[in-house]
Formats: sequence, structure tokens, C-alpha cells
Amino acid sequence: MNTELEPGHYRPNTVSSSGVTVAVVPHLIDGKRVETSDRTGTVFNPATGERQHEVPYASRQQTDEAIAAAAAALPGWRATSLTKRTDVLFRLRTLLTEHRDEIAAVVTSEHGKVLADAAGEVARGIENVEFAAGLTDHLKGEYSEQVSSGVDVHSVKQPVGVVGCITPFNFPVMVPLWMIASAIACGNTVVLKPSEKDPSAAVLIAELFAEAGLPAGVLNVVQGDKEAVDAILESPTVSAVSFVGSTPIARSIYERAAVAGKRVQALGGAKNHMVVLPDADIASAADAAVSAAYGSAGERCMAVSVLVTVGDIADDLISAITERIGSLSIGPGTDSSSEMGPLITGEHRDRVASYVDAARESGAKVVVDGREQGFDGDGYFLGVSLVDAVTTDMSVYTDEIFGPVLSVVRAETYEEALAIVNENQYGNGAALFTRDGGVARQFEFDVEAGMVGINVPIPVPVGSYSFGGWKDSLFGDAHIYGPESVHFYTRSKVVTSRWPDPATSRIDLGFPANG
Repeated sequence: MNTELEPGHYRPNTVSSSGVTVAVVPHLIDGKRVETSDRTGTVFNPATGERQHEVPYASRQQTDEAIAAAAAALPGWRATSLTKRTDVLFRLRTLLTEHRDEIAAVVTSEHGKVLADAAGEVARGIENVEFAAGLTDHLKGEYSEQVSSGVDVHSVKQPVGVVGCITPFNFPVMVPLWMIASAIACGNTVVLKPSEKDPSAAVLIAELFAEAGLPAGVLNVVQGDKEAVDAILESPTVSAVSFVGSTPIARSIYERAAVAGKRVQALGGAKNHMVVLPDADIASAADAAVSAAYGSAGERCMAVSVLVTVGDIADDLISAITERIGSLSIGPGTDSSSEMGPLITGEHRDRVASYVDAARESGAKVVVDGREQGFDGDGYFLGVSLVDAVTTDMSVYTDEIFGPVLSVVRAETYEEALAIVNENQYGNGAALFTRDGGVARQFEFDVEAGMVGINVPIPVPVGSYSFGGWKDSLFGDAHIYGPESVHFYTRSKVVTSRWPDPATSRIDLGFPANG
């Protein structure tokens, strides 16, 4: 069923299946809601385990239709003045702010994170919309006159074309806005494929974009799985692909898109380290470790998953963290007293829990076992775990767990701690806690990570900078959002012009030279 998109925020239609009434999360193709596909999936409420939505999985044909709609809308949107594009983005910012609580509630119902965390995610997405709204400055070119006799040169930035955006489940609002705000500001059109685990927020964002005045076809949303992703990667019409997800998939998408001649940025996994020196304030470091490791149930690519203690601070720091763990409130994200909600699925919860057993079997010390914290009901809850005496060959250290498990690796010296960080395959984020400015400056210089925090555990850059890691945390040359997003979503064109007197024209077969 296809229905015209009308102004107003998104409300899913409901259908009855097996005696249960559930909402259908649609595709949005060329300004129309499309609620049918040959295959469908189920969206569960992680706090209860209950089925709450059905989501159609786009076929290759449907994905191609969305790509065709984006291609048809491209000439008009590319020709739209910067003033009108800016107006759309400012209107979008207003609408996102007005509907912030509603958007956060949608995120909590499908992802499980607590409402305060979901609202914070929306705020960070709005921050990138604000950056993108400055496009009249970001898209300025350069001009040089009289580079040669009567010759001037100028450069312009033009859109790359149709962009495919493939986003993860852990930030269903923020990451799409990281991509699509900049892409659309730069004059591109977009096909967005959100996670099938929490797809509703993407539809809500797209409908708010439409309410803000974005023409039909500029932003299309296709729900689904690998079939939709394959169609985006293989389409000759798609010029660029942005992706955030796990490292194996990021590597695969990068290789496939690059071979197909597309511009591609693929952000992968992480194993973020927080190094704590002996002079650090233990209370502050413990607060930071608990917040950064267990916020959003550890389902953050910037979560701290490894605590590297230097010297004799380990025992006191572990004691302080353990004390704070005991007072954490874990429950449904809709409960205002909850500080951490459930994990996204039961399968993921069980996978995360399995690492605690693996750590113990490898010789690590399980200080706090999250499985021993009981929870009522059928939700996908898991308590927080703290594992000491971890070595760098254990799976609890080597693998990206993406859950509330914090490993402690002990180092004798700063040099040993730095080597641990730099030898890890990932280079997303790293943090140092110290009172020594000289050591902090040296850490900034030495550490092999794309984002660095000094007494800041989750160093996510503000919107006027760009987000991205090194090594196996990023495939491609451009980081996401901020100034590098403008570079990624545009192509530079250099124009050399001359307006000579016709009487001075002559044939010259030599190599062009300035003079």
C-alpha cells in the first residue's frame, strides 16, 4: 500500500497479525509511504520482549525505485539556492527541537536506552543540523585573478550525486543526522537504510524533513536487510556510500563500494581504552569509567571497554568502581529512575554475557558479574560486569563486545600502557586521566587513535569538528560530519577562464604555461 506523505509527524499504521495488533513501519519512497514488501521483520520492545512493530524488508526492486526517485530529484535539489536549502535546515532544527521528547520516546521504545540518553542523542543530532545550516560558508570556493596574463582561476564545490546512507541500531537518530544533514546541505539526494532493529526514528526524521520543506525524493528511506544494502552498493546510480557498523561489515562495504567506483566512508568497530595514571583523582576517574563503560548498556562505539591502570592505582580504582556499580539503577528506559536500560535483543544479551564466562575460563578475575543481578519480566536486561587481571590475548579484550563489560588491564608504566593502546587493532578513541599536563601533551602526540580525551572519557567531537577513528575503526579517507563531511559529499571543480581580445588569439601547440 502506497500513501501520500502529508505534513505532520509520523504515526505508524496498525495491522492485526495472529490476533495481535502491531504497527507497520513504512518505507518512504519519493514522498510516499510504502507499507508492503515480500518479506517482513519484527521489531521488539527490548524492555519487555514484546513484539511491537512489523517492518517490511525492501526488495531490490523497491530499493532501486528509491534510488531512481533520488536520481530524479537530484537536478532540482542541486539547483536549489543555498538560501532555500538553509531555510529547510533551520526549519528542520526547529521541528526536531519541538518534537525532541517524541523522538526520544520512539528511540527508547525500540532501542531500550533510557529517555535521558535518547534525548541526548537527539540533541547531538540537532548539533550537526546546525553545522549543516552554515552551508553558505562551507560551500565557498576560491578565486585567483590574473594567474597569467588575462587568466583567472576559481574553484567550486558541487554535490557528488545520489548518496546511500546505511546506519546502525545504537544511534537511530544521531547517526542518520550525522550523514543526511550534511549530504542534503551539499546538494545531494539520499537513500537511507536504517537498522531493521529500530527503524521508526528514521521515518520520523524523514517526515520532519518533508514538513520543513524538503522536496519529495530528496530523502528516501528503505527498510530492510542485506538485500537493500546490496542494491545500494551495486547500483551504478549511487555515487557515494556512508556506513557505520561493525568492522567486518565496514571492511566489506568499503571494498565492494570502492571496486564499484563509489566514494565511500565506512566506520567500523572500536576497543576504546581509558588510561589512568597514578596521579589521577580516583573519584573522578571512577565516575568517568562507570559512565563511559555502562551508559546506553555499553552499546556505543565510543564506550570505554578497557581500563588501563598504571602503577599502584588499580586496587583503589577498582574498589571505587565496584562501589558505584552497586548503586546503579537498571530498568526500563521509560522509568525515570533507570540509569541503564536493556540490550537491543535477547541474542545480543546472551552473546555479551558469554564473554564473562570466557574471561573467567581464561584466568581473569570477575569482580562483578552482571548476570547475577536479577531482573523481572522478559526484557533483554543484563547487569554490568567488571573484569580484572585481563590480558591482551583474552577474547574479552580482543573482541568488540558492545555491551556493559569493562575489562581492567594493569600496566606498570606509562610506556607500557601506551603500547597496549597502540598495539590494539582499533583506533577509534582513547582517553587519559592525569593531573600532569606534560604527560597529557605527550599522550596526545603519541597515541594512535582518531579521537583523544584528556580527563574526558568519551571524546566525541563537537559538530564543528569531525568524528572518526584510525586503523580498523575507519575504512576510507574521510571522517563523518563536520568539515570532513563537506569534503566527502562534494566534488571540487576548478575553472580557468580568459576573455581575450579576439585580435590577440593565435595557435600555440606548446604546453600551457603561465606568464
